[in-house]
Amino acid sequence: MKKVVLAYSGGLDTSCAIKWLEGRGWEVIAYIGDVGQGEDFAAIEKRALSTGASKVYVGDLKKEFIDDFILPTLHANASYEGKYLLATALTRPLISKHLVEVAHREKAGAIAHGCTGKGNDQVRFEVTARILDPKLEIVAPVREWEFKSREEEIDYAKRLNIPLNVTKKKVYSIDKNLWGISIECGVLEDPYAEPPKDAYQMTVSPEDAPNKPAYIEIDFESGIPVKIDGKKYGLEDLIERLNKVAGKNAVGRVDMVENRLVGIKSREIYEFPAATCLYAAHRDLESLVLDRELLHFKQSLEYKYAELVYYGLWYSQLKRSLDALIADTQKNVTGSVRLKLYKGSCAVVGRRSPKSLYKEELATYTEKDKFDQKLAEGFIRLWGLPFQK
Repeated sequence: MKKVVLAYSGGLDTSCAIKWLEGRGWEVIAYIGDVGQGEDFAAIEKRALSTGASKVYVGDLKKEFIDDFILPTLHANASYEGKYLLATALTRPLISKHLVEVAHREKAGAIAHGCTGKGNDQVRFEVTARILDPKLEIVAPVREWEFKSREEEIDYAKRLNIPLNVTKKKVYSIDKNLWGISIECGVLEDPYAEPPKDAYQMTVSPEDAPNKPAYIEIDFESGIPVKIDGKKYGLEDLIERLNKVAGKNAVGRVDMVENRLVGIKSREIYEFPAATCLYAAHRDLESLVLDRELLHFKQSLEYKYAELVYYGLWYSQLKRSLDALIADTQKNVTGSVRLKLYKGSCAVVGRRSPKSLYKEELATYTEKDKFDQKLAEGFIRLWGLPFQK
């Protein structure tokens, strides 16, 4: 039998994909990437084997995910269309990289995924795989099989006794990792419908959040978050801590209509509690320590960086070149940022840094003022000279 390595989540699509591939002559090896979903991977592995996988790999990818994917994107302040903090998009090139490695180890001629033909993830998996090994065949069951709806998939799974945790009444498609969660399908496909309470997984509603604000202080060293309220954390623990604190205060919800790469608009629900706090703090600290020209130029790159990630071009030459430039900008991004979390809002209320470029004696309007205001007239005349007729 031909071997195929399947990116397996244990959800509806990939569980049905095992049986579907098996029925077409493939020996299926399942690969499960632990990117901080917080799930019972022993149970998911058992589900894959009971569904028909010949072998299952479970890879602990959390450290690699944080160090090589989350941090560079945080340093870039990259958000697609100003809202999406790229949580799901970041895991696809990482998982695809490991699919290719397992395929080489198992001498498999193909990899497979459970992405739809409408989505962005298919692009991210396949472009990455073709960059890393263009000889591998790619199989996409959801683009080929006969099911027209998730309800038909559920019926198929029931007929074949595939164990699932999805029902026809609650048919959300959920993808979770350490950095955030994406939720779609069901009632959410109506862009005018307010998301039901049960759609959200990581945050309470603003109505249920505490009536008093929570204050937290995040310390950075060379762009890397290292402390919360003076206590040092490893990055995984720091992100998990922020997810709890911010989620409890309803921080990190995003409800947006986004432009998918394939050309359609889709309504997406996201939750990014920790990421929302870290983006706000990191961006604000940069405003304190980067000079104007560097800051403005870096800001002009942020949207492009987000597009490259969203479009599945993580391993492109342009992306690597931007990474080198952005990494250099982080040398002085050291300091503390104070955040106020209150019923869904995340506001920066203070910042300080030993690398600060802020000079109180130049900015103040008190007797401490050392700015020579008489110089302003000459500056204005020279600045406006090219535009005078």
